[in-house]
Amino acid sequence: MDKSTVIGLVLGFVALLVGIVLKGVPLVALFNPAAILIIIFGTIATIVIGFPMNELKRVPKLFGVIFKEVKLLPDYDVIKMFSGWADLARREGLLALESKTTEVEDPFLKNGLTLAIDGQNADYIRDVLTEEIDALEERHAGGAHIFSQAGTYAPTLGVLGAVVGLIAALGDMNDVEKLGHAISAAFIATLLGIFTGYVLWHPFANKLKRKSKQEIRQKTMMLEGILSVLEGDSPRVIEQKLASYLSMSERKKVLNESGEVGLGKEA
Repeated sequence: MDKSTVIGLVLGFVALLVGIVLKGVPLVALFNPAAILIIIFGTIATIVIGFPMNELKRVPKLFGVIFKEVKLLPDYDVIKMFSGWADLARREGLLALESKTTEVEDPFLKNGLTLAIDGQNADYIRDVLTEEIDALEERHAGGAHIFSQAGTYAPTLGVLGAVVGLIAALGDMNDVEKLGHAISAAFIATLLGIFTGYVLWHPFANKLKRKSKQEIRQKTMMLEGILSVLEGDSPRVIEQKLASYLSMSERKKVLNESGEVGLGKEA
């Protein structure tokens, strides 16, 4: 479970509900069937119209990504793994790494390691794995774009809902008290549209983008590690190369263990 997603949602709903209560608005006012219909189903309609069905089928899986932690190998372990492979390859040759492929669960890493063991050259391996990274990044961007578009449409639909409510309210102005309640109810649609757009859909899109960036960064680090092992780099050189993908504190941990000193302070 991704705790930050859950905590953020709880805080968002608490802020809305408590704010409404403090303003003296009854919570029951939020349960406006017409507003909910326009915002929720209207947003769904715009997404269905705007995206092909093969992309929409991924939405349930995208919700899973949002609410679950990304299962990535710790960066420190990845660097130490490549360091060990480099040492083994330098002592016994690349074919000695064939036994390691059975221990690798990540399909991307396993494919790259297999290509290296099969004797493919560095340019070919880079091209193949780079294409795989680009395709992965494109798929992730497409998923995030669905939620980003929902966040764009929802507030506008909120305005549409308010207009519809005002039309109904102004249709009968004989009862002033009833008119006031009708106008108040009309703006519930605007509230729901803005809330869902900027507290749900846009943050969901951002969460997908951040998780994608983490995965792409690690895939790129794996690519560089595979090529470094193929080129016969020493374990220390590989650690230096791959440590550049880490934060300064993590970098210090890796390089200090390999005997590096004199690291500058993080800007």
